[in-house]
Amino acid sequence: MSNGKSHRGLRSARWFASSGLRAFGHRSRTLQMGYAYEDFMGKPVVAIINTWSDLQSCHAHFRTRAEEIKRGVWQAGGFPVELPALSLSETFVKPTTMLYRNMLAMEVEELLRSHPVDGVVLMAGCDKTTPATLMGAISMDLPTIVMPAGPMLRGNYHGEVLGSGSDVWKYWAEKQAGKISEDEWRAMESGIARSYGTCMTMGTASTMTALTETLGMTLPGASSIPAPDSGHARMATACGRRIVAMIGEDLKPSDILSRASFENALVVQMALAGSTNAIIHLIAMAGRAGVDIGLDDFDRVARKVPVLANVRPSGAFLMEDFYYAGGLPALLRELGDRLDLSAMTVTGADLGAALGGAGTYNSEVIRPLDSPVSDALGMAVLRGNLAPNGAVMKPSAAEPRLLKHSGPALVFKDYDEMDAAIDRDDLPVTPDHILVLQNAGPVGGPGMPEWGMLPIPRKLLKQGVRDMLRISDARMSGTSYGACILHVAPEAYVGGPLAAVRNGDLISVDVDKRSLELEVRESEIARRLEEWQPPKRDYPRGYNQLFAQHIQQADKGCDFDFLAGTEPIPEPDIH
Repeated sequence: MSNGKSHRGLRSARWFASSGLRAFGHRSRTLQMGYAYEDFMGKPVVAIINTWSDLQSCHAHFRTRAEEIKRGVWQAGGFPVELPALSLSETFVKPTTMLYRNMLAMEVEELLRSHPVDGVVLMAGCDKTTPATLMGAISMDLPTIVMPAGPMLRGNYHGEVLGSGSDVWKYWAEKQAGKISEDEWRAMESGIARSYGTCMTMGTASTMTALTETLGMTLPGASSIPAPDSGHARMATACGRRIVAMIGEDLKPSDILSRASFENALVVQMALAGSTNAIIHLIAMAGRAGVDIGLDDFDRVARKVPVLANVRPSGAFLMEDFYYAGGLPALLRELGDRLDLSAMTVTGADLGAALGGAGTYNSEVIRPLDSPVSDALGMAVLRGNLAPNGAVMKPSAAEPRLLKHSGPALVFKDYDEMDAAIDRDDLPVTPDHILVLQNAGPVGGPGMPEWGMLPIPRKLLKQGVRDMLRISDARMSGTSYGACILHVAPEAYVGGPLAAVRNGDLISVDVDKRSLELEVRESEIARRLEEWQPPKRDYPRGYNQLFAQHIQQADKGCDFDFLAGTEPIPEPDIH
């Protein structure tokens, strides 16, 4: 082991190395599984947290990748143990995987605490699995490295390149407008996701793995490798080798994650025009690391960092192109002195050293600072009487005409009401209206589903309208686009001002001024809120009840109040 950490110094030795009866049981049961003493005695035990499942298409290759990680652990003299964890398939889990992000974070932390392990490789990628597994590992604070799932290959439809998510929304709008047949829709459906791996747009998955690499928690370049590429398998094995060395060096998340690390992540978030979901996740992750990051930090950095990644939905290309253009190391190199290159990484060296010989091989995909993708900001934080604790928007993904707009509200009290009305021919809506969705936040959703990209009403689609202002306390998919104002805090369900909006109320948005105002007298807003009652949410037992009682608001990262903070939990008594 690197740096010669003694066998007795290993955490796992508490389980295996003593002469007591409990250790006898641990050793005999390990032998029962067919291992020899030489396989595990005195060796660092590496947990491999695997978020594979039969309903997790993004992680379909994780069975194989787990074996490749094990190969690296064995090569380096460690003992690998695979621990399955909640899969959180973005496509299939309802109402939203966000409802279960904190459950997975708890599971990872407790898996690591309760088992005889000295370090961990986190297998993550699909949207919530990256922040969730990291949150748990940060709180446990054992040597940790992340093996990102990698993006899928480009989609293809009749010779046209498709991007998952982004093109779904685009073509769905055309279908609703009557411009695409059912057969054409089915042909696109079969060509948009051609391999395992996460969405190949700059959605939440690619955003969060890129930010994880920026934080120093992956091997250099790991987040950009397409999932089916042979380099991805080699990276998995390298993760297995490196975690054994990290255990020997006792290199933990607390040694890597600093204020500088998270400031770097904020810079990269803006350069990527990354998913708005990253705001919630970074705030929660930083809180677990004892770093105070808030909405004002995001807005401050957004004003100074242009969009350099020409990747959908804010750009033209896809993640496969981004990888061939040099990947995240190339983007970091382009950002230069906007980053603190002294921040530590899992390599044991700082971020500057980890960049090595990184270069940009296609300047159309990864732009230099003096030729950004867009003058529009990758992110903006809006405040006002409608969102006193903040709301977020991605201006680079919206039609410019909507960045300063006043219009009447068309209000839906919940998703079901919106879904039932949005395509009605008699819906009283014009392109100047602002669609408002209430009670879709952390408690009201529940779980803050990705309902924030409210569909354009069908009658407007037929008129050629493809974007309009939409406001909610929900989130939206990182692959989405449009003038969507999200994460309104506090949410309507807990009595936030969003609950006071009525049909016809004038709402004014000015992104340059960062303002979001309900043009109603404050006394009238207060009167409405006094009379307001939340819709019934009956959670008599179980996880939903726990969630509703302990979830924090979006501006606080939606962590559970009892999980937040850095106070360590005592090690289990194994005697």
